[in-house]
Amino acid sequence: MKTKFFALALATSLFLNSCSSDDPTPVVQPVTGEITGPITANKTFAYGNYTLKGIVKINSGVTVTFDAGSTITIDKATGDNALVVLNGAKLITNGTADKPIVFTEKSKLPGSWGGIIMYGDAPAKVAGGGTSSTSEDGNNITYGGTNATHNGGSLNYTRVEYAGAKLADGQKENNGFTFYSVGSGTTLDHLVSYKGADDGFEFFGGTVSMTNAISYGNYDDAFDWQDGWQGTVNTNWYAYQTGKGNYGMEIEASANDNAFGPKVSNITLKREAGNVPEVGDNQVDAFQFKREGNGEYSNIIIDGYGNFTTGATTYYGSAVRIQDDATNTHQVNTSKIKILNVKITNTTNVLPIGATDAIVVAFPTGTFVQSSTATGAILTTGAWATVDGVSLIK
Repeated sequence: MKTKFFALALATSLFLNSCSSDDPTPVVQPVTGEITGPITANKTFAYGNYTLKGIVKINSGVTVTFDAGSTITIDKATGDNALVVLNGAKLITNGTADKPIVFTEKSKLPGSWGGIIMYGDAPAKVAGGGTSSTSEDGNNITYGGTNATHNGGSLNYTRVEYAGAKLADGQKENNGFTFYSVGSGTTLDHLVSYKGADDGFEFFGGTVSMTNAISYGNYDDAFDWQDGWQGTVNTNWYAYQTGKGNYGMEIEASANDNAFGPKVSNITLKREAGNVPEVGDNQVDAFQFKREGNGEYSNIIIDGYGNFTTGATTYYGSAVRIQDDATNTHQVNTSKIKILNVKITNTTNVLPIGATDAIVVAFPTGTFVQSSTATGAILTTGAWATVDGVSLIK
């Protein structure tokens, strides 16, 4: 009997020792694979290194999930490439601050793929006052609807690099992230659009909001929207324009004098010294409002929007530019545009201006308010906001 007890005690001791906290944590090896479309059934991509090939569409009714730390690489040599979330589908990216999900491109050249494109059926108000239109991305998909709470999934701690390619017969380049009538049931949080050839983020109508977003080194505008986008719970937007870039924000409503508008708080728009606009565009302003664009923007840092000279012509940088008389009359003069608590440095025109001398801009009292204590976007650094060892938050 003593022998049995001794054997049991010895076995127990060996088991406990084998489970001690000194043992190294097992290393999870990343899986590998190729992602092609269409994706017709629910799919979870475990932590790994994947290649994405072609215009990969997630069909309606299908949920695709990426686990934290995954890297998805695209090669422009294979042709047109993009990740497209069709209306009724869901994309869930479960990145974390230290293990983001990264979509990148092999050549590391801006404009090498189409980025992430999401469609919904939330409300839109397009040119001419209609409620639907056809996407300009080459997919030629109708967007718009009445489902304000449309849910396209949850994008968290996700970075898109080197996007901005035209797809098929698309009318223009795509963006890092493009949202067509995406609804408020969708989560967009801690997203980075890095060195694309068009806008960092663009919204075409919809009711979705975005929090903790970085647009870094994109060739066109850092943030852009049209077609009556009306997200109102947006905060912590950060733009850093380096090398080439146009407006910090391009804001329009497709020439509709809407009673509604978006709201964004905690905004930083920075333009690095030496940054130049795209050839022929000559767009050098922090905020540009046109075609009845409006909205409320608060706690803002604007830095570096000085003049740009090409040949014998100088284009005057400004904190706020009103591009047309209708926007000035219907939006500025009726207090539908509010720029509140804004700190402006290294910018030629601190006060709002018109695109021409004929557009005389005078914001009503309380709708353009400067502040010396504005903080702008408040973001936490980490792997999610770091590329090649360099933090994107300057």
